[in-house]
Amino acid sequence: MTTDPFRYLFNLEQFGIKFGLDNISAIVEALHAPHHSFRAVHIAGTNGKGSVSAMTESMLRAAGYRTGRFTSPHLVDLTERFAVNGHAVTETDLKIAVSEVIDVVESLVQQGRLEAHPTFFEVTTATAFVLFRRQHVEVAVCEVGLGGRLDSTNVLSPMATAITSIGFDHQQYLGSTLTAIAAEKAGIIKPGVPVVVGIVPPEAAAVIDRVAAERGAPVVRAHDGVAVDALSAGHRAPQRVRLRTPQADYGAIDVALSGQHQISNAVVATRLVETVDHQGLTVDGHAVRQGLGSVSWPGRLQTIAVGRHRTALLDAAHNPDGARTLADYLDDEGPRPLVFAAMKDKDAGGMLEALAGHVSAVVLTRASHPRSNEPAALAEVARLTLGDIPIVIEQEPAAALDAAWRFGPDIVVAGSIFLLGDVMKALVPS
Repeated sequence: MTTDPFRYLFNLEQFGIKFGLDNISAIVEALHAPHHSFRAVHIAGTNGKGSVSAMTESMLRAAGYRTGRFTSPHLVDLTERFAVNGHAVTETDLKIAVSEVIDVVESLVQQGRLEAHPTFFEVTTATAFVLFRRQHVEVAVCEVGLGGRLDSTNVLSPMATAITSIGFDHQQYLGSTLTAIAAEKAGIIKPGVPVVVGIVPPEAAAVIDRVAAERGAPVVRAHDGVAVDALSAGHRAPQRVRLRTPQADYGAIDVALSGQHQISNAVVATRLVETVDHQGLTVDGHAVRQGLGSVSWPGRLQTIAVGRHRTALLDAAHNPDGARTLADYLDDEGPRPLVFAAMKDKDAGGMLEALAGHVSAVVLTRASHPRSNEPAALAEVARLTLGDIPIVIEQEPAAALDAAWRFGPDIVVAGSIFLLGDVMKALVPS
């Protein structure tokens, strides 16, 4: 094809979000089922699914398997979504795979075999499958994009699934109650395939149990029978714990990600690889320790030093539950100036309310994404939730960083993954 594949791909964003498996099913069928060329682990959840995906892939790779990892969205570069053996694929390999998918999509459109034009996420999902087939991946860890039941990734036939958490986010797509949201995420549960479940509210757990029972899928409650003893103080990485599950005593383990919530995520990921081990892929204690100790997942309580006297703590909190987790971390750190942006469809008030008392000033800005809310609108919300602290508006993220540093040398950036991408571009040389 002569069209630039990346330009074609990003032009698909105009089609927005569309739920349903008809398009992706037709596309992967025309591509000769690339998603059947590797074994898969499928992970859903309101929060934590990215971290659990990264941890799970790291442990599987440490066990000696050639791994793939498909996650979304990316922070800085599209290639981040597609990792093979722990490294983002090359731009050349990605363009070749995207071109292969686009050729098939255009053919299906011309034949009238698609109900609607595919979305950006449908094409990137198919691209991940093609890449993993081309790269001879043995096992791929695939993160759900949104929800689960009708998400494009749900054409997979996984060896194990996981639901990391259930909370409020994307209510306009998933429903306004925890039971409705849980039903959408439980849609990834497959007949006879075990599902590992993190800490979820009782009403969500009841929905997951019901769906699993209907499909004959064993439920592994990740934290049942697990003992975690802290061996290091504080939430900064590496965090050292002693971990014992019903399957094994792993002894002292270093978790290479910051925040107490990452210990909980590590438990979910460990129980998930134990489940995979029972399905025929051997993952021993050494792989668990090595994988958790070396995992990298940028933008999650990540501190970037800027010069000799400034730091920025970047966190991907983009809903109230994520903001509460960030607030817990800041309990140990003390209040900081906050750089904040949020998408129009996000609960900015809930996030800022969770951070009240943990931030000393707030600089509101706009992420470079069409759905980003206007700083002036966010300022109205901030004045209602943050009390008597300075509130500043800066239209550009780089200017917002400078404004925040005028309040103190150590700042925090949160509210939108897209904002984190803008900040990383500004702070980290390419």
